[in-house]
Amino acid sequence: MEENEFINLDKEIAKEVLEKLPPEEEVQSLAEFYKVFGDATRLKIMLALLCSEMCVYDIATLLGMTQSAISHQLRVLKQMDLVKNRREGKIIYYSPADAHIVTILSQGLDHIEE
Repeated sequence: MEENEFINLDKEIAKEVLEKLPPEEEVQSLAEFYKVFGDATRLKIMLALLCSEMCVYDIATLLGMTQSAISHQLRVLKQMDLVKNRREGKIIYYSPADAHIVTILSQGLDHIEE
């Protein structure tokens, strides 16, 4: 942008906004975080896990998908720290990683249901 394009920009507001913007790296990380929620399958998995801790078999059965497909999506969710797991014998159970994730999903649902 050329300098004359900023003629009507309030310099104090611009300075304040620029100081409050997070670093580019954080913006990119946030974009990746929200991109994960752009997949309907991952959202269904997350919404199911809001109701109950579940294993891959249960999620696959519930959603009518293969265990392989669910495992792949859970891997993505785990890499983004959206789910956690615990092992009980040979079975691994998944649940939302923390209360922040529950809040994000719940508030998103509230918003679209208004």
